[in-house]
Parts: sequence; structure tokens; C-alpha cells
Amino acid sequence: MKLKPLLKYNLDFKIVIVAVLYYLAARFAYFLAFEDASSLPTWPPSGLGFALIILLGRKAWPGITIGALLASIMAMKANAPELTAQNVISISSFIAIGSTLEAVLGNFLLKLWVKDDFPFHHTKNTFRFLFITMVIALVGSTIATFSLWLNDRITAEYFLTGLFRWWVGNVVGILLFTPFILSLFRKHKFLFNTDKILEIVIFAVCAIGLYLLFQVEELSFTMSRALPFLLIPFLLWLAFRFQLIISISAVVIVSIVTIYLTANNTGPFVLETASSTMLLLQIFVSVISISTIILAATVKERTEVQLKLVKFNENLEDMVKARTKELNDQIETRKKAEDKLKNTNEELSKRNVELDNFVYSVSHDLRAPIASVLGIINLAKKDEDRNMKDAYLDMINKSALQQDNFIKEILDQSRNSRLEVKREEISFKSIIDETFNQLKHATSNGEKVQKNIKIKQDQPFYCDAWRIKVILNNIFSNSIRYRNGRDPLIKVNVEIKDHAAKLIVEDNGRGISKEHLDKVYDMFYRATDDGAGSGLGLYIVKETVDKLKGKINIESEEGKGTKVSFEIPEVKTA
Repeated sequence: MKLKPLLKYNLDFKIVIVAVLYYLAARFAYFLAFEDASSLPTWPPSGLGFALIILLGRKAWPGITIGALLASIMAMKANAPELTAQNVISISSFIAIGSTLEAVLGNFLLKLWVKDDFPFHHTKNTFRFLFITMVIALVGSTIATFSLWLNDRITAEYFLTGLFRWWVGNVVGILLFTPFILSLFRKHKFLFNTDKILEIVIFAVCAIGLYLLFQVEELSFTMSRALPFLLIPFLLWLAFRFQLIISISAVVIVSIVTIYLTANNTGPFVLETASSTMLLLQIFVSVISISTIILAATVKERTEVQLKLVKFNENLEDMVKARTKELNDQIETRKKAEDKLKNTNEELSKRNVELDNFVYSVSHDLRAPIASVLGIINLAKKDEDRNMKDAYLDMINKSALQQDNFIKEILDQSRNSRLEVKREEISFKSIIDETFNQLKHATSNGEKVQKNIKIKQDQPFYCDAWRIKVILNNIFSNSIRYRNGRDPLIKVNVEIKDHAAKLIVEDNGRGISKEHLDKVYDMFYRATDDGAGSGLGLYIVKETVDKLKGKINIESEEGKGTKVSFEIPEVKTA
């Protein structure tokens, strides 16, 4: 048979199994019934239904309804043949509804409050299970008792008494069979060593000794009355030394045997009336079951704590080593932080010196053109020659342009340090053409700028267009400004590869001597004394390339020209 049909009927199979087991448990409960009592000493289906809903899930609830309905109908036909069919169906329906709500509500409260399908690992959860047991048993018994009163099976005066007896029977059924079934379906590891075997032998000897005491005629009556008290130490011994499945199995066996003997008027629990006998028996069964599961949970909890403690002690040395390493790492981190702070202070001191130099150089370079303009104006006022006045105006224009370029360079540097890097698609052809167009009037003697441009851009490239323009403008203007007495020739090679732009700019200018190459990136450093530049151009180029996380290299030979190579990575998306 294929898997899908099996899965399709899996829930139906569960419901049938639950219904059959519930019905058989009900028949077993009637087998243990007292002859003259109107209620049962225990109701195993309550414990069975609660456990099966926990194990199989709440979707199996129809099985409880079906099983309870069949069991109630069969019981009333056998024990109350005078009831009409309407009464039988009414009472049975109410009992089935109450039994179903009892199990479903118990499963809901267990998941909500205990959050564990097996609440007997911890003492706190065990007490919560006991509280849930009393609540859900009250729900089932209330609905069942109400159905009896509604169908005139009990009077209003007997309602509370009947409710209490039904509730106690349900509580006993849950306390006995729910822990037993839940324990039965868990994985168990039985380790039999010498100590365990010796303990089992001692337990068996004590049990045989107790039995022999019953055979002594002078002690038999007293021993029969004291039997419940004598059994408790043995059950607690099992709960203390063995797993819950062993101890709760013993409790179930003792309880069933005791109920059966008492129902046949044998044993220490037989009193004058059946109701008193049943209540005393129910108290005994409840006490031994509660004591067993609480003690088993306490021992389990204590054992887990001891194992954790042993494991903790075993790992203590590793923990100390780990903590020591952590402290060493923290010391190392602090040391690095101190070194970083020291470097930062040194950098700040350096920046302060640079700022002082910057203020001094800027004030000097800004005042020099102004002083030159003022001097030329004074000369122009005194000279009446028209041609000389035109020469003076050209000189003023040159000084103004020099000051304007200087201010632009300062603004470029300020914008580069303040503004975040943008991401936009770059067309190197457009940027290079635009840059050359802005510099077409940069030559003062009419020299023609020769260009040799090669661009290999087969894929989109994203970067900051303004910053690339700043870089190219400064490099191109240097090539034009520091020409070598002939028309400037500027070669530009661009290649986009592996998400990076590689640019090489070569010129035929004066070149830079070797002693100046290491200082050309310094602020306001001039490799020549002709006053043509401000000393900011290559400094701005280096700062801008760094802002773009790129690399730059300058090669130059005096009298032959300069080669500037730089690589700029693509700006990634945020």
C-alpha cells in the first residue's frame, strides 16, 4: 500500500483506537465497581483519555466522545433498564461531552501552563499537573451530574454529593493512569549494575518478610489493618530509587488489587457503608499516587541538578581558562584602544599643525593676488599711456584668475571631506570631454592642447562623477600648466575591469625631479618656484582618490613628462 493512503486514514485510525481503548477502560472500571454503591471508586477512562489526547493530539477527541457514548449506553442498559431511550441518549450524550471537554481542556491547560507533554520532570510542573487534574475532573463530573439531575436520576438535594463522588472517581482515574500511560510511552534506559541488583534483592527480601508477618496468627489482624501504612515505604522506595515507570506501575498494581479486594469486602478499608469504604479507599489511592509522582519528580530534578553540578565541576578548569583568555583579550583590546587613542591624539596634533599651516598659507595666498592687484592699480593711476593701462588690466585679470582658482581648490577640498560618496553611472568619455572643454582657455600663449584618448568601457561603472571630475581636472590642468615650452600632449587610457576603473594620464611636460616626488601630495607643497600653482592640486587628487577607496601612483622624469596611474573601485550599493 502506498504511503499517501496510509497518511489519509491515519487520523481515522487514531480515533478508532482511542474509542476502543476508552470503551475497554470503561468496562474495566465497571468490573471494579462496588456492589451496593451508586458511583465508582475510580474512572480509568478519564486518565486514559487525558493521556491519549496528550500523546496523539487534540484531533483525536472524537474517539473519546464515541468511546464514552458507547460505554454510557451499555452501562445504563445493563444497570438501569427502566430508563427510556430518550433518557439513555440524553444522559450518555452529556457524559460523552463532559468526558471530551475534560481531556481537551486538560491538554490545553498543560500546554499553556506547563509547556511540556511530560510534566513529571520537575516538582513545580507536577504540582501544576495536580491542579489541572482537579479542574478538568470538576468539568467532567459537573456535566455528568447535571445530566443525571436533568433526567430525574438524582434529586437536587443529592446533587452536590453526587458531584463530589463523581469528581473523586475522575481524579483518582487521572492520578493513576495518566502518569502511567505517559511514562509507558517514553524512552527508558534501564542500567542494572551490582548496586541496583543488590537493592532489588533487599527489596524482595523485605516484601517476603512482610508477607511472612501476615502468616503469624497473633499478628495477622493487626498487620491487615496496618497494611496501607506498611505499603507506603515500599512505594516511596521505588519512587526514590527507580524511574517513574517502575514506581507508578507499582502504584497502579497496588491500587487495582486493593480496589478489587475492597469491592469484595476484603481488606483494611472495609467500613460499615459502601460510600464510606469507597471514600477511604479513594483517599488511600490518591495519597500513594500523589506521593509517588511528586517524590519521583523531586528525585529526577535533584538528579539533573547533581549531573549539572558534576559537569560544571568537570568543565570548571576550561571555564577558568576561557575566562582568563577573555580577560587577556580584554586587556589586549584595551591596549589596542589606548594605542589607537594615542595615535588619534598624535593625528590630532598633526592636524592642528596642518591647520595652522593651512590658515597661514591660505591667508598668504589670498592676500598675494590682492596686494598685486592693488599695486597694479596704483601704477595704472599714475601712467597715462593707454597701452600700459591695457597691460595693467591683463595683469589684474591674471591675478584675479589665480585667486579664483585657489578658492575653487579650497572649496573642492572642503566638499570632498564633507560630502558622502554618491553612486551614479559614469560615462568616462563625457567626463573627459567636459573636463577638457573647461580647460580650453587654460593656455595663455595660444598653445594647442593635443589629446590622445583611449577608453575601454564595455560594462556599466558606478562611482561619484563629481569627484572623478575633480581628479581629472587637477591632473589635466597640471599637464597644461607645467608644459615644457611646447604644445601640451595629454594621453588618457581608461579601462573598466573587475568592477574597477584603471586610468593612466601621461603628458610631455616639465616632469618632477626625484627629490620632490615623495612630497607632491603634501598640502601647499610646490615643486617649482614660479608661483604657477597653489600647491593644493595633487593634495586634493590624493585626498579624493582616498575618499573613493582607490590607489594612485606618480612616475615622472624631469624634462620628459609625468605619468599618473590610479585605480578606483566601483561604489557599492548601500
